[in-house]
Amino acid sequence: MRLGHRVILALDVTDPSRARSIARAVKSDVDAIKVGWATLLSGGTELIRELAGLGYLLADMRTAEIPNTTRLIVEQVAALGASGIVTQGFVGEDSVRAAVDAAGRAEVFVITEMSHPGGAQFTAPHAEEMARISVRAGAAGIVAPATRPDRVRALRAIVGSRLILAPGVGAQGGKATDAIAAGADAVIVGRAIYDAKDPAAAARAIGDEIRSAPK
Repeated sequence: MRLGHRVILALDVTDPSRARSIARAVKSDVDAIKVGWATLLSGGTELIRELAGLGYLLADMRTAEIPNTTRLIVEQVAALGASGIVTQGFVGEDSVRAAVDAAGRAEVFVITEMSHPGGAQFTAPHAEEMARISVRAGAAGIVAPATRPDRVRALRAIVGSRLILAPGVGAQGGKATDAIAAGADAVIVGRAIYDAKDPAAAARAIGDEIRSAPK
């Protein structure tokens, strides 16, 4: 993943036409577009292929399965053109390794701690070990919460130069500059971009905010 803007759009939109329109509008102002099950189920595999043709598509299938099932899912998503794939770390090292092995040229990002309040309840106590699993398994990076910058900072100390993608900016209350200052490489933003009157302008504003922040 090449990070010029340090902004990733979480395109959690279930209207295929709207998803296409937003993706085309923002593609020059974000580094990647992240799609999950809601978009896949509403638009089908053809929509995923189409979005993958616009640039870096991060497929957030967040596989939480045994290694064999993880492999099957990741292979299918990679075949649709995804450049990156998100998997869960709590399933253990064998399943994370299965995702990395099955991804081929696609990058794998491991969720270590989720950004909502429940993430602090269940994933946070084990996030450090999931970060270590990510490193051992050869993942490209991890997902850590922009809503809790101190946790991003702690996980950066474990993953070294691997990428940290931080969701939770905007509607969940996280601030892009705080997450970047804590060590995130890019922030993941959903509603604050796709629900904006001008999604491209909203994406640019977040990128500008990050660039103008004190180093």
